Amino acid sequence: MKLKTRMRGLRARLAGRRAERVVRLRLSDELAAYQTPAERAELDLILGRHTREETREIRAILARQDSERQRAGNLIASPRG
Repeated sequence: MKLKTRMRGLRARLAGRRAERVVRLRLSDELAAYQTPAERAELDLILGRHTREETREIRAILARQDSERQRAGNLIASPRG
């Protein structure tokens, strides 16, 4: 395989990865808007209409966001010594 062909393939894969990352970041930003218990309950109802596999990525993002919020809350609430 020629170097030029390899480079073209590499560039295409990298461009694809960048595009996927942009989509994931946009989805993450949209999901971050669901913060209140009522909003999350509504989102859980929507997700419940689909299989675990179909919602795997969304559930992973939500779990990460919940963890980050908890950690941020603990940092704010913890006394400094």
